[in-house]
Amino acid sequence: ANYLDLGDYSQALDYFNQANAIFTKIGAKEGIAETLTNIGTVYQKQKQYPKSLQFYQQSLAISQQIGNRLDQGHTLTTIGIVYEKLGEYTKANDYHQQALEINQTIGVKSGISSTLYHMGIVYTNLGNYPQALAAYQQALALSRTLGTRLREGQILAGIGSLYDTQNQSELAITFFKQSVNVREGIRKDLKVLPIEQQQSFTNTVAQDYRRLADLLLQKDRVLEALRVLDLLKVQELEDYLSNLLGNYNTVDGITELTEEQEILKGIQPIIDQAIALDQELSELETIVTDKRTQTQQQRIIQLRKNQAQLRKDFQDSLKSPEVKASLAQLRETTEAENLDLKNYDRRLREQLQQLEQDAVMFYPLVLDDRLELVLVTPDAPPIHRTVKANRKNVERAIDNFRQTVGNGSNNYKIYVEQLYEWLIKPIEADLAKANAKTIIYAPDGKLRYIPLGALYDGEQWLIERLRVNQITALSLTSLDNKPTPQLDVFAAAVTKEHRIEIGDKQHEFPALAFTKPEVEGLAETFPNTKLFIDKQFHEDTIYQMNDYSIVHLATHAVFEKTKQDSFILFGDGSHVTVDEVEQWNFPNVDLVVLSACQTGLGGELGDGKEILGFGYLMQNAGADAAIASLWKVDDQGTQALMNKFYQVLKQGNVTKAEALRQAQIAFISSKVGSGFEHPYFWAPFILIGNGL
Repeated sequence: ANYLDLGDYSQALDYFNQANAIFTKIGAKEGIAETLTNIGTVYQKQKQYPKSLQFYQQSLAISQQIGNRLDQGHTLTTIGIVYEKLGEYTKANDYHQQALEINQTIGVKSGISSTLYHMGIVYTNLGNYPQALAAYQQALALSRTLGTRLREGQILAGIGSLYDTQNQSELAITFFKQSVNVREGIRKDLKVLPIEQQQSFTNTVAQDYRRLADLLLQKDRVLEALRVLDLLKVQELEDYLSNLLGNYNTVDGITELTEEQEILKGIQPIIDQAIALDQELSELETIVTDKRTQTQQQRIIQLRKNQAQLRKDFQDSLKSPEVKASLAQLRETTEAENLDLKNYDRRLREQLQQLEQDAVMFYPLVLDDRLELVLVTPDAPPIHRTVKANRKNVERAIDNFRQTVGNGSNNYKIYVEQLYEWLIKPIEADLAKANAKTIIYAPDGKLRYIPLGALYDGEQWLIERLRVNQITALSLTSLDNKPTPQLDVFAAAVTKEHRIEIGDKQHEFPALAFTKPEVEGLAETFPNTKLFIDKQFHEDTIYQMNDYSIVHLATHAVFEKTKQDSFILFGDGSHVTVDEVEQWNFPNVDLVVLSACQTGLGGELGDGKEILGFGYLMQNAGADAAIASLWKVDDQGTQALMNKFYQVLKQGNVTKAEALRQAQIAFISSKVGSGFEHPYFWAPFILIGNGL
């Protein structure tokens, strides 16, 4: 099932079909049932729900025929989940009820916990809120008994979602926060989890972080939202790379306010009682009915009554006068009153002040019905602006931007101006007040596919006014490392055409006539440059990179929605995958430049995690910053821009972000020859990481 966990569905399907043929041939019915379930899961993950149901139903029929109760319980839950995804909640509930009955009969606690969690989701969607809370409470107690923190995080988010549905925002925030903190605790230990659990950890987590940020911003709790937005970036990296460990910045999660802690403290004794009760009850229930003594049977009845009472107590405790008082207090409390948040605010401002770049931090969040903009300046609390622009319209403008700018068309103005109107216009006065000259930018979702500097106010490009320094996440970036004064360059160029196969995809790369002049120009600018042309640039040359302060790779690189399809091409025709890049180590490198990379191939944009992932991989390897192109540019244009960038950088006393900005302005103002003014040539180059 490893291909399934890695998201390589065609390979997974191939292996499962082969396994099914073998099991069918030898008549191994349990093997057939398991394989049919796996095939159903492949289709489910690809959202081909009718097809997945077909295979699950076949698997269920075989499990029923051979009397395998364990597999029946599992498959019934899985069918219920598919109906959940189809929005057929009554049907989903029928299957979950059947699964629960079987799991309780055979005493499979993990199965009971999973089914109850999904029943909580179903009851919420059916509007049966008390039943939803009861299901979640039982599932929560069980997950804590079993120590399944993955499930615990999901259940807490489920309770948050339940209260959000009922417009009880403060309670929703309390449970979503606890969910985030459980998950950040898991991330710390993620390397010890088997890969299939790592995958289940990442599947729906990001949307819970988004929902919490959304709720906090609705309440104007900006500092807390900013913290969640930063953790969201880390989570999205986790989705892409699958094994990202947290660090000392992420492990504490998000601050729980005193009132939130009081609410959680109030329900803890009930959960503790439920755990103890469940342990005793499940031990007694494993005794076959006709073998139980009268005392045991009476005790089971009493424990079940107590269980029902605890469910009621749990609901009552969340409606108690004490909780109501805490919620009222939460509505009145300002973030400035919380010491942890005050310290977080102070640290953010100090970071900006120490840069001495007149810098601000900019975090947009794209939600279904609006855009939320958060701006952190050195001298004031974070600023929060809400923009009426729904996700569909924003994403359509991004797609149109990419199509028109990326193919050199002249119809791009309407889109770059519209995006400016949504993203920059609402904070224009704030930028002016802060005297901002640098934007440290953490884009969200599809916004990663467009360069912020290429937004246009009708007269000027944003890059003409401001330096733009993109980051993966603040908690993963060292913004204040100063670059090495001595500039030694590792410069590789691939000039010949290549054809390579990645998985089941063929990639044909044309010859790059201008990459050799590009790196030769670099060698003229910096005498301490070592050139690696074509076959001289191969896998073993990676181990020389750490001897240089700049690594410049004029080669094809592809960053796709899945890391399996992302790679960098060597000059000998071999390539390095993202998994292999994760092992790179060059702590002495200040800057890595990939001057010919591509994202969003075939016009199909994902959510930009691959761009986030590339930036993080370079940082993780030790580089302070990376420059990459968001689309493949004419290589003569690339050569000209790179030459200008390095000439400016050589002058000294100029930051990497400023050198890139000046090179782009030289294109805009036709100072490097005519024909390069169009944003197609200069806009795709972005700097990720430390811009100093």
